[in-house]
Amino acid sequence: MHSLLWILVCVLPAVLPPLAQWQPQNSGTDADFRGLCAVSAQVAWASGTHGTVVRTVDGGKHWEKVSVPGAEALDFRDIQAFDAQEASVLSIGPGEDSRIYKTQDGGKHWRHLFTNRDAKAFYDAFAFWDRKHGIAVSDPVEGRFPQLITEDGETWKPLVPDVMPPALPDEGGFAASGTCIAVGGRDDVWFATGGAAARVFHSADRGRHWEVVPTPILSGKSSQGICSVAFRDALYGIIVGGDYAAPEAGEKTAAYTHDGGKTWTPAEQAPGKYCSAVALLPGSEMPLWVAVGTNGSDTSRDGGKTWQSLDIGNYNAVSFADSQTGWAVGPKGNIVRFALKPTK
Repeated sequence: MHSLLWILVCVLPAVLPPLAQWQPQNSGTDADFRGLCAVSAQVAWASGTHGTVVRTVDGGKHWEKVSVPGAEALDFRDIQAFDAQEASVLSIGPGEDSRIYKTQDGGKHWRHLFTNRDAKAFYDAFAFWDRKHGIAVSDPVEGRFPQLITEDGETWKPLVPDVMPPALPDEGGFAASGTCIAVGGRDDVWFATGGAAARVFHSADRGRHWEVVPTPILSGKSSQGICSVAFRDALYGIIVGGDYAAPEAGEKTAAYTHDGGKTWTPAEQAPGKYCSAVALLPGSEMPLWVAVGTNGSDTSRDGGKTWQSLDIGNYNAVSFADSQTGWAVGPKGNIVRFALKPTK
């Protein structure tokens, strides 16, 4: 599963409102981005290969490189920011390549919070309920998914659940966009898998007890499965994925739930491509979901039942700060901002 995670690239489906578009921005780097966090209309952070971290505080007019010193060999697949000053990044890889760093001064200084000492573990992504409380998930080790938890935003320690369904042989996570794990409300957390099976694990108590259910997303090969999971609230959520080895294929790439992930229904009209990330525009009157990937972006206005193509750009991750502001990122420094065209 590890080789899968290193080369994984996906495509997101989304249905953007009329007169919406992506506006290219200059990131100032050729790094491949997979980590992205939109904080506000002015502030966003992105992360990627060669230990790269960039930040904007003016809506993307300028992107500043604020990379972690000495981390040039690391691939930061996930980033979580809370404002223009505070952010945490997670690098992926076997053993000590999986690390977590944090800044509280806009990237001027970074503190090294965690290094994975288990040679068999491979951390894929993390998610935060708030500044102090977060959770990270790894590929399976000896049939179980190792997890980390922080309760102060500083100290990351192993989480040992009371109930944890075993992983299936050749099942694992995808570090495609830092979104194979998602949190919601006070205590909910979900993470998604691929390979031998495309399943969603759910805990209602911050990882102490877990349940798992199968989904209709394509699976069976190491290149197939769920890349991203996102929830609007405790009940409504969407998963996307497919086959990264055949990104043009649109079979079984999206599904939705109305019961908190107990059951998943395949999209009636799925994105016609492999998907790596999905995100919701918060605060919109008609909830708008956007999915992105190597073959373009798609949108859905009906909770994931049907999807429509927006463009054919090359993206790995997407994130929204509000109903009108968001970004997508991709390979070779690609950063674009979501925009609504002005109407007369």
